[in-house]
Amino acid sequence: MEKIRVVVADDHPLYREGVARSLADDSAFAVVGHASDADAAVEIVQRLSPGIVLLDISMPAGGGISALRRIMAGPVPPKVAMLTVSEEDDDVMQALKAGAIGYILKGVGSRELVSIVKDVARGQSYVSPTLAARILNAMREGGPKREENPLDDLSKREEDILRLVAEGKSNKEVGRALDLQEKTVKHYMTTILQKLHLRNRVEAAVMAREHWKK
Repeated sequence: MEKIRVVVADDHPLYREGVARSLADDSAFAVVGHASDADAAVEIVQRLSPGIVLLDISMPAGGGISALRRIMAGPVPPKVAMLTVSEEDDDVMQALKAGAIGYILKGVGSRELVSIVKDVARGQSYVSPTLAARILNAMREGGPKREENPLDDLSKREEDILRLVAEGKSNKEVGRALDLQEKTVKHYMTTILQKLHLRNRVEAAVMAREHWKK
């Protein structure tokens, strides 16, 4: 089985090495690169094309959000999760808007981190639970104030699509599961985001899992 190639970027070497060691101890991962600042992170990602990048926000040479934007501008960007101490709403929203699929708070245990990164590798978005409710409220600011579930406005087909997106499936995989063309799925996703007053599929997945959690 092909290993998940990971780059870890953090300006604290002891923490960075600890994260890398936790992942490398699991047979699913191969840690292929380390970076201590934003420029190095971008260069390593461009050179090694990993599947997953873990980025700290507070790093020299522009910070993690800047690095994230540059990484996501590449031709085939990896899945990026922020791994940080910052609980600032603005940092979380900027990261999600820039394309991060995950936002993980430092302090998470090594076993839980391994599990989260595996989920991210499968395309499943993740926001630390202590932040999720706050971010959900922030995502809905400016939208209609209503007591009912905002997902109630979705059609049955839109709900089916969003449930699959919340599981981490790509548009192509959703189309295959529902016997739809990929471009049709993209059209539905545009409508879903408009109805929910959201900006991207990661925000939609967070909202869906928050409302549909068991």
